[in-house]
Amino acid sequence: MTDSQRKKPLADRMRPQCLDDFVGQEKVVGKGSPLRRMIEKDALQSVLFYGPPGTGKTTLAEVIAHTTGENFVAINAVSSGVPELRKLIQKAQDTLRSGMGRTIVFIDEIHRFNKAQQDVLLPYVENATIILVGATTENPFFEINSPLLSRMKVIRLEKLNSVHIQQILLRAVHDKANGFGDSFQITEDALKIIADFCGGDARGALNILEQAEFMLPEKQDRIITAEVLRNIIGNAMQRYDKKGDQHYDIISAFIKSMRGSDANAALHYLARMIEGGEDLRFIARRICICAAEDVGLADPQAIVVANACAQVADFVGYPEAQLPLSEAVLYICNAPKSNSATMGIEYARNDIRNNRIGNVPPHLRDAHYPGSEQFGHGIDYKYPHSYGGWVEQQYLPDELVGVEYYKPTGNGDDKGCRQTKKGGKYIKTLN
Repeated sequence: MTDSQRKKPLADRMRPQCLDDFVGQEKVVGKGSPLRRMIEKDALQSVLFYGPPGTGKTTLAEVIAHTTGENFVAINAVSSGVPELRKLIQKAQDTLRSGMGRTIVFIDEIHRFNKAQQDVLLPYVENATIILVGATTENPFFEINSPLLSRMKVIRLEKLNSVHIQQILLRAVHDKANGFGDSFQITEDALKIIADFCGGDARGALNILEQAEFMLPEKQDRIITAEVLRNIIGNAMQRYDKKGDQHYDIISAFIKSMRGSDANAALHYLARMIEGGEDLRFIARRICICAAEDVGLADPQAIVVANACAQVADFVGYPEAQLPLSEAVLYICNAPKSNSATMGIEYARNDIRNNRIGNVPPHLRDAHYPGSEQFGHGIDYKYPHSYGGWVEQQYLPDELVGVEYYKPTGNGDDKGCRQTKKGGKYIKTLN
């Protein structure tokens, strides 16, 4: 490694140089994927890489630059304007006319271009004067002009999980050309701490590893441990440990606060999880579960809201994901509560586990196959819609007649509608 290479940040030195070096984006650049085939055949079309920070958007563009036979130019939307774009396009046109091929234009943070700047690109993307490769952390369907977006293939890069981050870290530890060449060791706990803390951001993880290596003594006991990491990210590690007891304490308090209708407490614990880098899908799952378990039929709309907010949160990603998550949490806190659905299925499953099953009543059995009538299947079955939507009739097995699994709480909309047997007859009662 030359002195100039050594002075580069570790994250820059460890960028993959080919598609096979990519970690965690198999759907995008794995063997046989459409993008990989386009790159390998040098037939790239205009694309937009969309994903969280540190997932490989810029790196993928650089791999394209190394792999393709086309000319490659990279600019950043933060520091470039319309004059720079026009000069770049003019040069691309001259290059194309001279028979030297097309130009791939990579624009990092393309969402920072305003409408006028994006419109400058439109005709040249449309007539293939340039191949546009954009990168953005923001939802392109909100930030990129529709006409330009319709001429690009949107490729979403997923947030890296803990296993992927650990692979990247270990590669840096062992790499003799661009990494540390096994000049120190790192414990398994320390690997997991960095991987969990960085929240799927490979660049952030490599930056932490580089800082930790700098803290090690020069000659002996060169081992990165959890204790070494505390000197670098100590406060944040203490704030929220996703693998320790605090993780379970906070999620428990979060759920119990929603169940107890304490909006302030629920928002407090939600904020602690977000600030601690908790996976938004984990948070969204717990909110959806609470909507079904603790609100239930008292407000059936709660699970609809929770599910919709979960999908929106996953769609937009952090930091905006905090908004739909907060909305769902507040809806659940303000909703009436009922656990009749939760307890009902638990009572029913408990009977099944204890072999309280019984036979299906003959009039409810399948009567579609020839000869079923000789066994009494379907005979005397009363079609409820022929009686205005409800008719007295036995549905439970004989052994379980009278058993009640569903017990309406009377809270909110959970008033119930059930049939009970009184005086030898099945009657419909509203609660």
